[in-house]
Amino acid sequence: LDPGSHQKVLMKSGLILLIVGHLNFITGALVHGTVLRFVVTPRDTVSLHYVIANTASVIAALLTISCGITALMLSHYLTPAALKWALLSLSTCSTLGCLSCLLGLLVAIGLTLGNQGRALLAPCTVTNTALAPVSRDCPFDPTRVYSSTLCLWAVSLLLESMEIVFSIRCLLLTLDLLHL
Repeated sequence: LDPGSHQKVLMKSGLILLIVGHLNFITGALVHGTVLRFVVTPRDTVSLHYVIANTASVIAALLTISCGITALMLSHYLTPAALKWALLSLSTCSTLGCLSCLLGLLVAIGLTLGNQGRALLAPCTVTNTALAPVSRDCPFDPTRVYSSTLCLWAVSLLLESMEIVFSIRCLLLTLDLLHL
């Protein structure tokens, strides 16, 4: 590839990583803010897994955003070796972080489907979920918490997959730029 095509690919990949990273960050914040902050109990391993997987997803999104910014910077300035090495390390960390988050979210979805969302509804003491929105026994509206959480996690899975693909793309392009 010539330097002009390197610049175009880096710019496109960097912009995609920025957008996808921000979307994944927002998705993780929504899941945490609407559901997980009420669900977490240190003694419950399922809810603890939910929080760890979601927090790791937010951290991986921040790594992806950093990788996107570095790719955009490298698309404008192809000569600095330090920038190339920074992109190589960030894209590697982003790829591995997103892959581990992808696996963690798959386990969280499996656990949720396996226990029909009982861990998500654990803070609610109301037995009839139709009455829970008018009750003060539940800190959130439990009528849609199960489906909303699963949908947001599915969106996060899709975004994590995109982050992996474009981080690997940056990684391979950086390896080519470094002649490794």
